[in-house]
Amino acid sequence: MTVFVDIGHRLGDFGIDARFESAGRLTALFGPSGSGKTTLINLIAGLIRPDRGRIAVDGRVLVDTDAGLFVPKHKRRIGMVFQDARLFPHMSVAANLRYGRWFTPAAERYADINAVVDLLGIGALLERRPAKLSGGEKQRVAIGRALLASPKLLLMDEPLASLDEARKAEILPYIERLRDETKIPIVYVSHSIAEVARLASDVVVLAQGKVAASGPTGAIMQRLDLLPAEERGEGGGVLDTVVLRHDEAFGMTVLGSAAGEIRVPRLVMPAGAPVRVRIRARDVMIATERPIGLSALNILPGTIVAMEPGEGAVVEVGIDCNGATVLARITGQSRQALKLRLGRKVFAVVKTVSFDSANTGVGLPIEADG
Repeated sequence: MTVFVDIGHRLGDFGIDARFESAGRLTALFGPSGSGKTTLINLIAGLIRPDRGRIAVDGRVLVDTDAGLFVPKHKRRIGMVFQDARLFPHMSVAANLRYGRWFTPAAERYADINAVVDLLGIGALLERRPAKLSGGEKQRVAIGRALLASPKLLLMDEPLASLDEARKAEILPYIERLRDETKIPIVYVSHSIAEVARLASDVVVLAQGKVAASGPTGAIMQRLDLLPAEERGEGGGVLDTVVLRHDEAFGMTVLGSAAGEIRVPRLVMPAGAPVRVRIRARDVMIATERPIGLSALNILPGTIVAMEPGEGAVVEVGIDCNGATVLARITGQSRQALKLRLGRKVFAVVKTVSFDSANTGVGLPIEADG
């Protein structure tokens, strides 16, 4: 399903003029506070009537100002999840979930309550009231309520922003499952590189109300110039891998990728399970010969395909590792000392410990098959 947006609107001194098209399963709207992410998602939801433009979801036109068309929000078949869960405090979880169905005609309902409860792992919570739920549990219930409206599109406005790191870790696998197991396109607002790299299939970068760039997550994450200054240290490459085997003796998991085998701290995942990893540019060293006597275990052969100046004395080097791009951030002095140039064969070196929980998207934990 394709989400198409070409919209312009002014709110006081702030203006938004954005155009993008995405067929991704989860499209992230990424950018710093004040870049227009929430305004754009409110325009898609129909909470704001735009000055001009067109919005369509899977070919169904929701807004076309030239044609005088504006579908009211309650007829758009869009589910919304906000920063705060906004559950009804006097209702049980089961009643909150059922509420999501009330505004969808019976003939148009496709979401099954039992399937949604299973998808989000909230079966044990049905009789509780919101006051008895953790922040992560509340957000899972809020997602369930939105799904039970049988939406054509799901909008998620920084759903993890109010959660601590433990609660974020709790809910992220469920959002991954939602992305992978349903056919509902998701537009997801975030200012967190870690969330975007782990969840998004496509990214739209917003800056001062305009689209600075859009495209597949792997390509956008390599554009460190697009990232807010405070997040540039988190930028780098994204690789989709699978679990090959586990090294129980040393507590590690070996992943297979286009770039080669990657060793990470032990994951509780079976062989064959998909895992997305983020390799931050600041975690990558470059060697011109295969290293020996080195503690870093991940040594990926490749060819330099890009070198761009970064901030200050920094140089950002793109290395093609069998079709997968790994980005390294090094000093200009290192570039000169190693005589790096486009086309040179090198080795990208990454420590195993750099693949912490923030850099591995591993889905729901299940028992390994040994």
